[in-house]
Amino acid sequence: MLGLFKKDPIKKMEKAHAKMLEEAMHIQRSGDIKGYAAKMAEADELEKKIIALRKEQEDK
Repeated sequence: MLGLFKKDPIKKMEKAHAKMLEEAMHIQRSGDIKGYAAKMAEADELEKKIIALRKEQEDK
């Protein structure tokens, strides 16, 4: 019953990932390719964490 009100951490991470991708797009359009690469690397790491959490939940 207590799990009913618990937020899904994966959804929160997915929302943050989408925001990072949008920020990366704006950085790229401004011409900062190094900044774009750094933001995409950060987004890639978060995506790997999301995939790992999904796999962990599937295994349970």
